Amino acid sequence: MNHQTHLQTILSNSIIGTVLPHISQLNLPNWWLAGGAVRNTVWCNLFGEECQLFIKDFDIAFFDLQGHREQEQRAKSTLTTQFSDHEFDVKNQASFGRWRAGTTIYHSTEDGIKDWLHTATAVGVSINKKGELQFFAPYGLDDLFSGIIRPTPTHMNDIKAIDKADGFIEKCNRLKLISL
Repeated sequence: MNHQTHLQTILSNSIIGTVLPHISQLNLPNWWLAGGAVRNTVWCNLFGEECQLFIKDFDIAFFDLQGHREQEQRAKSTLTTQFSDHEFDVKNQASFGRWRAGTTIYHSTEDGIKDWLHTATAVGVSINKKGELQFFAPYGLDDLFSGIIRPTPTHMNDIKAIDKADGFIEKCNRLKLISL
């Protein structure tokens, strides 16, 4: 089974498969669910009980030049009402760099995801109008399925990337940190 098919199977049979249609109903432009929810779901599936990395929150990135913080808050509130046992972090990548000091200005949702700390975290999933899962993986899926924690190009010497990696390894000792 190729990585994309394997990813589709894992996510479809998890809470992510339940949450995605509800995110889709928010009609956020160019949205992706990415980050720790995707990464941790895969790693827990691959490594079983040895992996104690769970979904802290669902990171939803979208891009709307006309968007505003209230739009993010409204989407978060809607999802929290529907899934009260879960947390949601909804961020408009078009405005993210303007209100978060020191952050790059992004020109698309994909730009934002490419800039996440690790390659295995920079994996997005969305659902199209037919209900089919779509993936955005700018660094591929090999690191995700190999349990490799590798900084993305802009975070090669970033202490935050190293600190986060150490935390992942503490909770899942089957992971490997690779720095270039």
